Amino acid sequence: MVKLIGAFSFFKRVRVGVIGDLMHDIYTTGKVRRISPEAPVSILHAQKEEHRPGGAGNVVLNLISLGAEVVTMGRVGADSAGSQILSLLKEEGSNVEGVMVDSKFTTPVKNRFIADGQQVLRVDFENVEPITEKAEQQIVEKIPELFNDVQVIAISDYGKGFLSRSLLMAVIEFAKTKNIPVIVDPKGDDFTKYSGATVIKPNLSEAYAAAKLSNDAPLELVAQEIFKKSHHITYLMITRSESGISLFTKEGEHFEFPARSKEIKDVTGAGDTVLAMITIALASGLDIKSSVQLANIAAGIAIERLGCARIDLADMSHRLLECDVDNKIFDEKHLFALEQALKDKPYCILGLHSADGMSTALFKSIRSLSPEGSGTKLIIYIRDSNPEEEFVSLLSSLAEIDFVILKCESLKTLCGAIEPQDIFNMEDTQLVRLEHVHDLISLPLGNT
Repeated sequence: MVKLIGAFSFFKRVRVGVIGDLMHDIYTTGKVRRISPEAPVSILHAQKEEHRPGGAGNVVLNLISLGAEVVTMGRVGADSAGSQILSLLKEEGSNVEGVMVDSKFTTPVKNRFIADGQQVLRVDFENVEPITEKAEQQIVEKIPELFNDVQVIAISDYGKGFLSRSLLMAVIEFAKTKNIPVIVDPKGDDFTKYSGATVIKPNLSEAYAAAKLSNDAPLELVAQEIFKKSHHITYLMITRSESGISLFTKEGEHFEFPARSKEIKDVTGAGDTVLAMITIALASGLDIKSSVQLANIAAGIAIERLGCARIDLADMSHRLLECDVDNKIFDEKHLFALEQALKDKPYCILGLHSADGMSTALFKSIRSLSPEGSGTKLIIYIRDSNPEEEFVSLLSSLAEIDFVILKCESLKTLCGAIEPQDIFNMEDTQLVRLEHVHDLISLPLGNT
């Protein structure tokens, strides 16, 4: 009767592999109050310093926030920055058995200085060091063991020397034998090293450079040249900043996805967010167009925030609800996303019969259970075997209602995972508090 709108609701617990350049991101935040007497430069009065995994590490963080299990492969130096990356990734729950410590390599560090919500300076400490043949062989030998049961492999290339051509070939060839999709965030102007990947997602300037065309050439021609040069690529996804995302298929199809952000604060890490969302969407079995649509929305959220933002399913849920109220409707197949959206949030349940319709008493009860600013989410459970579609649509349109559940099995599963704060049932014009979810489920169903 009621369709579940919103492809993100099909997300499930997936296991993915990430291989690429790991970096150490530092965010030094403060205020500028005066100009230095030593030189005509601002003095930043530092108030806070944050340390996070960057580069491929930021992709890992976004995937974990989206509910994925992540196996990370990469390289760090035998230094404090490398130790911090490993420690932070372990704390987040990533498998880091594939992260090698190279004593001849210095971990790249990017220190971003932020004043009054704006990035004013970035200081990089790095030396690009190609991976040694011995180290490369060690990584290649670990690929079958660590990536054996992943659904998708994401390659995050920042051009720091770790992802050699032969290592990339080994990863992509392994993925082919296991029928595992490979998504690449490329670097440089030679995309032939990614031949055989499922998706390549360059930004606009990278795409033109790889196609060896001037910036006034049509984007369709750019896509044709990249497909011609990089064999056996299925999809080309060009990120275009405030212009959104362009998707091309090897069959010549072209789709445009306009940007979906409210404001642009900082584009730092937006490409990592896109890579993470595409990865988890394809791993969950979504088609490429739905995956790109979700990635586009995730990127829009990311650039509204300062620094490398982590996007989770709650963020996606709230943004999708702003776009289409039908995203509020859940059935038993799509509980994973709802559980993620409600994680660490109090919620209450109200049971209703659709045959009773929308009354003044019901509307008052709904408002009383969802007072503005309370932070408590309100879930409506419709106790009908065949609820009226108009009634469900009306409920989902109300700002006071966060989600609508149609099946008792869905309700039991949700409450088993996350205990509700309160449970109520609407009886005639009265709001009745119940002790347990079983008290609500055991009530007779209505037939409309």
